Amino acid sequence: MKSSLIITTYNWSEALELVLLSILEQTVLPNEILIADDGSTSKTKELIDNYRQKFTTPLIHIWQEDNGFRASSIRNKAIAKANGDYIILIDGDMILNRYFIEDHLKNAKKNYFIQGGRVLLSKKKSTKVIQHKQIKFFSLEKGLQNRKNSIHSTIVSNIFSNQKKTLKGIKTCNFSFFKKDALLVNGFNESFIGWGREDSEFVARLYNNGVNRQTIKFNCIAYHIWHNENSRKNLSNNDKLLELTIEKRLKWCDNGIDKYLKAENES
Repeated sequence: MKSSLIITTYNWSEALELVLLSILEQTVLPNEILIADDGSTSKTKELIDNYRQKFTTPLIHIWQEDNGFRASSIRNKAIAKANGDYIILIDGDMILNRYFIEDHLKNAKKNYFIQGGRVLLSKKKSTKVIQHKQIKFFSLEKGLQNRKNSIHSTIVSNIFSNQKKTLKGIKTCNFSFFKKDALLVNGFNESFIGWGREDSEFVARLYNNGVNRQTIKFNCIAYHIWHNENSRKNLSNNDKLLELTIEKRLKWCDNGIDKYLKAENES
């Protein structure tokens, strides 16, 4: 099974560098890495170009014009470009535990997507992490706000991981699925503009198509670098789109990934 790791980013090359460094330490590398760039300046491109020679797996930069927060659009473009059977999504502020890719792949299961957790780094800790380019952490060190999430144990994971069908806790910063399942629902809905709910609405359509949730504990560990919250100004409109999908039990979005698939096939 070929895997594609997709990293969403926007104008934070310092954090993205730590993500790339943590990928280099993985016990299992993905078959390709696609950086889904929502309109960063050339500084991000320069970082990617400098790191490309360090990887034995392809490092692909997918960029779109900076026209506000358009996570759905850039994720769709990256998924359409991906050659992997299995997609692992992370954000560009998530430092990966060295078993991260291996954990996602070993837990992958037909008709399921994976929701992983995250360890929150404090503001002070995040500043130090960036300054010192720290990518390895220990459960008892200072600055880990929910340190129990940093415990890596397959035995404990098998006990506490669970299957559920809820939108609570859905976060595509640590998330994986089969590409065919994303295509089944036409990817992310690009009618979502600005931060919020595009990930939950994507999952709602997966549920409506019979794809279920596997929440993984004590595996698939990533460390979230602190940052200021994104603007919530469009959240009420996004909430309405999510409510519509739930009420109508929608299985497909019209404004989705299919337009990029056509472009890929034509090229």
